[in-house]
Amino acid sequence: MMPNPSMDPHPSTVKATFSLPVAGVRLEASVQLPAGRTTLTQLLPIIQNLENAILGRVAEEAAAAGSPISCRAGCGACCRQMVPVSLFEAEALTEWMRSLPEERQKELAERFHRALSALRDAGVIDKILKDEWTLEEERTTQLAIDYFHAHVACPFLENESCTIHPIRPLACREYLVVSPPELCEDPSVHDVMGVQLPLKLSRVLHSFGQELERDPRGWIPLVFLLAWGKSSAQPGEQIAGTGEEVLRKLLERINQIAGVAKD
Repeated sequence: MMPNPSMDPHPSTVKATFSLPVAGVRLEASVQLPAGRTTLTQLLPIIQNLENAILGRVAEEAAAAGSPISCRAGCGACCRQMVPVSLFEAEALTEWMRSLPEERQKELAERFHRALSALRDAGVIDKILKDEWTLEEERTTQLAIDYFHAHVACPFLENESCTIHPIRPLACREYLVVSPPELCEDPSVHDVMGVQLPLKLSRVLHSFGQELERDPRGWIPLVFLLAWGKSSAQPGEQIAGTGEEVLRKLLERINQIAGVAKD
């Protein structure tokens, strides 16, 4: 990573250039970082933009291969899956919701309550709260199927479209398919063709969460967001420093995970 400070002796931001390992090539990037104390949560907009750049390249390659991404606004089938949200995204989304007008906050709180109640009635909440499903891939798959078959939409889904699309979780961005959208009505039955991504930044954030919480997941289900937010947790504060220092930690972890995936 190459910093490029401005002539200002006390700049509010500093430019940094670096590269990411993506599908055997290096993706060159340039970002403006906060010069002062910064948390990993505060770097989320930069991380989201990096993810978008990776996904943009993947989409171009898919289109060139004759299998364009079929995901479109209004196709909300995938928004009925259990969405893993990193602790840092949970922190940012909680802060965002608290900034909304009171009436909108109440509306979202009711949506979360209805979703949790429906999942509880379907017996899914009890399964999520048991750690056994995290230990075996077969149980993890079965829980994902049970969650989807409960037909509980994400509280942020309205008219089959995401109402937080610009700030949606990384896991949502990473779920891309090239098969006909109608097949997504039940992935456990239909042959849905997902896109294999060369790098998932969601896994990078989850790895930080695993260390902070000593939890095998390192994330929470999105539907638990409102309840999690009441704890007033600030996980980003545990990974902090100057903007350059936090970005360096992020890049080191990305290279580490990318190296493991390559092996």
